[in-house]
Amino acid sequence: MLYRTVKNTGDSLSVLGFGCMRLPGGEEKIDEERAARQIRYAIDGGVNYLDTAYLYHRGACEPFLGKILSQDLREKVKLATKMPHWVINSPKEMEIIFRSQLERLKTEYIDYYLLHALDRKVWEKMKGLGALDFLERAKREGLILNTGFSFHGDLAIFKEIVNSYSWNVCQIQYNFLDEKNQAGTEGLEYAAARGLGVIVMEPLRGGNLTKRIPSEVMASWNEAKVRRSPAEWALRWVWNRPEVTVVLSGMNQEEHVEENLRAADEAYPNSLTEEELQLIKRVEEAYRRLMKVGCTGCGYCMPCPQGVNIPGCLEIYNNKFMFGDERADFMYMARYCSPSVSPSYASLCDDCGSCAELCPQHLPIPDLLREVANAFDRRLLN
Repeated sequence: MLYRTVKNTGDSLSVLGFGCMRLPGGEEKIDEERAARQIRYAIDGGVNYLDTAYLYHRGACEPFLGKILSQDLREKVKLATKMPHWVINSPKEMEIIFRSQLERLKTEYIDYYLLHALDRKVWEKMKGLGALDFLERAKREGLILNTGFSFHGDLAIFKEIVNSYSWNVCQIQYNFLDEKNQAGTEGLEYAAARGLGVIVMEPLRGGNLTKRIPSEVMASWNEAKVRRSPAEWALRWVWNRPEVTVVLSGMNQEEHVEENLRAADEAYPNSLTEEELQLIKRVEEAYRRLMKVGCTGCGYCMPCPQGVNIPGCLEIYNNKFMFGDERADFMYMARYCSPSVSPSYASLCDDCGSCAELCPQHLPIPDLLREVANAFDRRLLN
């Protein structure tokens, strides 16, 4: 395992971090035995940064991590979690939620405590509630060792937030499709130049760069002189940036952990050749030609008040066009329209807009669901 140093804390963090948003078992119920085994294996392999949040796995993630870390692993890792602005509307609630997180995680302190999913609107809310004063108090009491924020807004507000407080780290979405999206490359360089450690999330775009590879994309990968999996190429592209401190991977298969640990042993900055960088550029261009929707499947838009399975509908819509998937109509019907399942198809959307407000990618979800309905519902439901 390679390590990189956070300039303003001196912490040496593993280049590979374990992202705990997509543990085995799915959103509803964690497969605790498998997840514990995978996390322990990763820590034994050198991973020392674990990332979670109050709402991950419908609130089950923090208690699960508290249970396994309190056995014998807590001092081996830097633990990061986040303040959930969705459920906080007063300074008192901020304190109550934080204290509950300490209890859930069975720890006396949080190594890295982040304000969750900031954009301009959320940042103004958290400032108004006194979040920065809260962070300062908690640091003085030794309850929080380092502070940061995760981010899903635009570049201008990102720079404003970076300059507003003496943060230790920031967490941004970054991959070869998101160089100019959200904070992007300019934000990455801006934060690193000011001494912040940069934690990268979504290096594989929620797994969408690895789940099923379009033939046009695979043809480009096959041109490489050195054969690597699409996951390793995507991770190495991020690690190639010297400004990056940690790359989070939402590992939930044993082979994912094995492969990522192996790749992290070679994750040196500036190690990709110009020829390899051009190869990745061709892959990026192919994805942009094929991809209909930039959904990462994070699930922040859920649950839908009308019951629409938003990530699922968008995934099948993407698959229909990215892969020419002949099964797409059948899969859509079976999962979302069949009499044997609870209706969750796209045309149930009533344009309430709550999903768009929560989407970290700022996707116009109601508009996209209309596109999905046009592609599937009108034929399948009539």
